[in-house]
Amino acid sequence: MHINGHDLKLSKVEKELFPADHVSKGDLVGHYRAVAEAMLPHLAGRPLTLRRFPDGIAGSGFFQKHAADYFPDWVRTETMKAKEGTVDYVVCDDEATLVYLANQAAIEFHVWLSTVDKPDHPDRLVIDLDPADGTPVALLRDVARRFRDLYVEVGLAPFVQATGGRGFHITAPLDRTADYDAVHDLAVGLAERLAAADPDHLTTAQRKAKRGDRVFLDCGRNRYAQTFVCPYSLRARPGAAVAAPLDWAELGRAAPDGQDPASMRRRLARKTDPWTGMDDHAASAGEAHERLLTLGD
Repeated sequence: MHINGHDLKLSKVEKELFPADHVSKGDLVGHYRAVAEAMLPHLAGRPLTLRRFPDGIAGSGFFQKHAADYFPDWVRTETMKAKEGTVDYVVCDDEATLVYLANQAAIEFHVWLSTVDKPDHPDRLVIDLDPADGTPVALLRDVARRFRDLYVEVGLAPFVQATGGRGFHITAPLDRTADYDAVHDLAVGLAERLAAADPDHLTTAQRKAKRGDRVFLDCGRNRYAQTFVCPYSLRARPGAAVAAPLDWAELGRAAPDGQDPASMRRRLARKTDPWTGMDDHAASAGEAHERLLTLGD
């Protein structure tokens, strides 16, 4: 296989990584080739954490931050500061890298909320709606719309993603004038406002034991070196769902895990990525926080 000037040799393409769904490693590579054009803008320039499953999702997978020594030298890496000193992260800027990583059984791709050129100043705010077991999807959709309206009220441009897992991400592009502490404070302020208005259904409690059957409004991704699942990433769970950016008009019939590789391929054939051009709407986290503080009860 020849991509971006690199010869790629695929291995064990018949191996089933999702045994119940009969999705092979060859299918995994095929998915990432099919979504590359839409996915790469969301990967480019961002430190990447991989979730790899060499023995398939029934086996023990692992998260990988450090680029492996055996990765070819054309795979871009960037050294980022970390608690443990430094980490050499992979940065996936092209289809060849995406396919190479898929061939390494990287099923999930998780990206930073900032880019390598300004790592301490995020250009994304992400709040994760994390439901308790048995939460009706109608409630999750309603909560997503409440966040949409609140984002607009404070001057943020709201975007939504079905995570391919249990919930939805409510995202906003930022102009990188604020650091992670300020962005985290804004996210917490937004979440606490909605939780206070509906304490029976929503919570910001960090401890699971305190959440009960409420939806957890998770702001923890808005920290340095934390990640969220990249749009169009497969998820390593039965059903082989795909993280899917949505138009708000689609939310009423969307499920968190409603897209798989086949449906995503059909979707991208007829529809452009709903997050295209989101950076044109980048807003100031500081100004949004000031507006939030002036809102009445």
